[in-house]
Amino acid sequence: MSRSTRIARQNPTVFSYGDPDAMRRRSTGLVSPPVEALAQIDGWECGHAAAALVTRDAVATHGDSGVPLRWASVTKLLSAYAGLLAAEEGILDLDAPVGPPGSTVRHLLAHTSGLPFEGAAPIARPGERRIYSNTGIEVFADHLASLAGMSFADYLRAGVLEPLGLMGALSGSPAESYHGPLDDLVRFAHELLAPRLVAQETLAEATAVQFPGLVGVLPGFGRQEPNDWGLGFELRDGKAPHWTGAGNSPRTYGHFGRSGSFLWVDPEREAALCVLTDREFGDWAASAWPALSDAVLAAL
Repeated sequence: MSRSTRIARQNPTVFSYGDPDAMRRRSTGLVSPPVEALAQIDGWECGHAAAALVTRDAVATHGDSGVPLRWASVTKLLSAYAGLLAAEEGILDLDAPVGPPGSTVRHLLAHTSGLPFEGAAPIARPGERRIYSNTGIEVFADHLASLAGMSFADYLRAGVLEPLGLMGALSGSPAESYHGPLDDLVRFAHELLAPRLVAQETLAEATAVQFPGLVGVLPGFGRQEPNDWGLGFELRDGKAPHWTGAGNSPRTYGHFGRSGSFLWVDPEREAALCVLTDREFGDWAASAWPALSDAVLAAL
């Protein structure tokens, strides 16, 4: 049995996410207020923008959800999820030493290995600061690929993308190079709201603070004390300013990308907001994203 086949057979029910009819049935479940709130994206001056409010039972969308776009750093969530799957399969040990001396897989995924945003030379000791690092995610992915005996892109495809029915692909760095449509982000959001590929306990660990109390810079939003992070997932907690809304609970987690795209999941509201655009992150997003988040939360 191939590895791809084995993963698929262990998770037979998740293929419903790839059923277009099932997606359309879920899309009718939310009434007009959420759809009206999502229409805020029409004023964002993007060439293309699409958004979806996702609950366990329904999806409300605005914009063309089938146009593939660059996810940028939202890619990190998919890559981290592949790591969670590998940990459950016994392929990966989250506390195994990888990267700079004293660093582990856990440090790499939590952005506290000491590696810089880009570059191989550490700029701090592991566990000392929260340093957002593309390099750290790439080192993690290379490590997983060596353990799995296949490229990271192949492991991600077999373990996460195909079981969830995602149509896009990783075409470069596991830190920032997934391209796919909003429909893919919606399917992934459904998985985070009700995980089937990994145990709920595994996701709970990944969305809990790793190495509490560390100070760091949240890109685009400045120094945060503390700058809490999970395993690949950025945590809202009490951060201010932040790209989610004032109405989001402290338990909200997710990620945004400089491509102008984001995904957050609020476990207390049992809802997720997915956005893909082709407008680069900037000051416009720092004000538009929280406003959209608060509007859709108010519409629930």
